[in-house]
Amino acid sequence: MDRESELALVERLRAGDAAAFDEVHAAFNTRLLTFLARLSRRRDVAEDLLEETWLRFVRKADSLDPGTTLAAWLFTVARNRYFSYCRSRALDESHAADLLALWPSPAPLASPFEQTAASQSERRIEAALADLPAAYREVLLLVGIEGLTPAEAARVCGVSAETLRQRLHRARTLLARRLDQHGGVNIALREAMT
Repeated sequence: MDRESELALVERLRAGDAAAFDEVHAAFNTRLLTFLARLSRRRDVAEDLLEETWLRFVRKADSLDPGTTLAAWLFTVARNRYFSYCRSRALDESHAADLLALWPSPAPLASPFEQTAASQSERRIEAALADLPAAYREVLLLVGIEGLTPAEAARVCGVSAETLRQRLHRARTLLARRLDQHGGVNIALREAMT
């Protein structure tokens, strides 16, 4: 979505346009669920946090700043919901349950060999990503998967742009090490995460 369209959509949200909410929901629902599932590593938790994120959005839509960047706003709320959940439950990251395999599927026309190779690589990437500390995992998810700019990701994480750049560099370095520990991964797939 280009910036002009986004600003018009924000204005429609501020005016209470239900169709505008539907457009935002269609554009971000899957992305937010995937982000929360990878962050929490539990689909049930991710679904609950996603619902809370949308409820907050509905309550605040009419008071959004006219210049709001929707992706940054929504991912900030989702991230804050996750950390509130962690604090309230005293969730210990090292004991989180079941790794979710939510990595996007290969193209439908891929050969059986390509599908097998991609599936193995995806599992290695997911395992390496899951091994990262939450602060590093979230910056990779925001920048590498969700396509936020480092400046937008810094706003989402509540840190300076320089802090985020350092965190992103460390996260990429750690991910590369984890990928090597998990038996290596096709260089093209590794570069996709960086």
